[in-house]
Amino acid sequence: MTVETAHRSALERHLAAPPTAVKEPTAVAALRARARRRFAEIGFPAITDEDWRFTNVAPLVRRDFEPLQNPGIVTAAEVEAATYSGCDRLVFVDGELAAEHTSIRSLPAGAVAGCLRQAIAAGSELVAGHLGRHVDFEHHAFAALNTALCRDGALIVVPRGVVLERPIQILNLASSAARGKSIHPRHLIVLEEAAQASVVESYGGDDEYFTGVVTELQAGAGAHLRHYRMQRESRGAYHFATISAWLDRSSVVASHNVSLGGRMVRNDVVAVLDGEGAEGIFNGLYVAEGDQFIDNHMRVEHKAAHCASHELYKGILDGRARGVFNGRIYVHKGAQKTDAKQTNRNLLLSRQALVNSNPQLEIFADDVRCTHGSTVGQLDADAIFYLRSRGIGEEAAKSLLTYAFASEVSQAIDLDSVRHDLEEFLFGRLAEGDVVRQAV
Repeated sequence: MTVETAHRSALERHLAAPPTAVKEPTAVAALRARARRRFAEIGFPAITDEDWRFTNVAPLVRRDFEPLQNPGIVTAAEVEAATYSGCDRLVFVDGELAAEHTSIRSLPAGAVAGCLRQAIAAGSELVAGHLGRHVDFEHHAFAALNTALCRDGALIVVPRGVVLERPIQILNLASSAARGKSIHPRHLIVLEEAAQASVVESYGGDDEYFTGVVTELQAGAGAHLRHYRMQRESRGAYHFATISAWLDRSSVVASHNVSLGGRMVRNDVVAVLDGEGAEGIFNGLYVAEGDQFIDNHMRVEHKAAHCASHELYKGILDGRARGVFNGRIYVHKGAQKTDAKQTNRNLLLSRQALVNSNPQLEIFADDVRCTHGSTVGQLDADAIFYLRSRGIGEEAAKSLLTYAFASEVSQAIDLDSVRHDLEEFLFGRLAEGDVVRQAV
């Protein structure tokens, strides 16, 4: 019996039974059944799959994380320490809503910020109509796994023309009960026509476990969504995420994806610009050291004319860390006047660090402006010498340049508490961080 077969047998024991204890609408139950069948067909990806040739999931498969059935608890102090100031919050512990820690102030009429499981149990037509609508689990095993196994997650709905004044944080924490287990949260964020909102997803935990999450972002015509994603899990954690964004006419989605923790991390970001004049902004920063592995896979599809997408992903790798960036801009036939730019830049701080970068363009329209580029390098020796000649020590000079490299992404985060948290992480990680803090 192969490792993969052994693990799938363990999963099938869970997939054979209904993943939730509540009665589900027919559409949701059918969606889960399709996902279970599809995962049974395709199984876990192998390195012979082009999209996974640098990402060997064997360590995850061998670990055999079984789905956690009973969530643990976290303290109020742990929640407060992970909460961003100025935000309302939905708190999920081991993938399930922790109502005692959740704090949502009064919302505008018609707006929803709550529990996906409760909405499903209530037979919400909105959930049945939107859940899984744009997630391709036919070709993505981990998206299929989440669709089959998810028990709970956040549901945020902003009705037509409504503006949420306060950001909402979806705080995902793993308790000690998650050790050796897997959790599968599912978050659905829907902005209807001309709605506006800011949403922060954050992930934390101090043990060895597997998080397999799917986040769906749907922006109606003229909607504007700011989305921030902060992953700071433990060095023992495995984190595999699918982020699906769908943009209608003249909508704007700005998503910032930051990966700082985890032993093995994979982010699959798929965005579909499906309405004329839509704009997608996708920035990312990944910082790894030791034996961390972080893989970012991007696919931005331009289906309509006059759409724009801008991607900037930066990586900082030290020790024996490994990074992967695979980005593809796909311009469909008829998507004229597309304006798309994709950039990946990587800074290697040690001789053992390694990154594989592969930006790509596929264009089937003839009136477009598309660019892509990738760089992998080390700190500029001349720049280090210049700073040292001004009385700055060598380690401080290197850290200043490293911080400057990351700041192009961090400064694009316009939510102060999130940007400050990222900056404090960098100051703590960099040698002579206090010197860097004073200098900037």
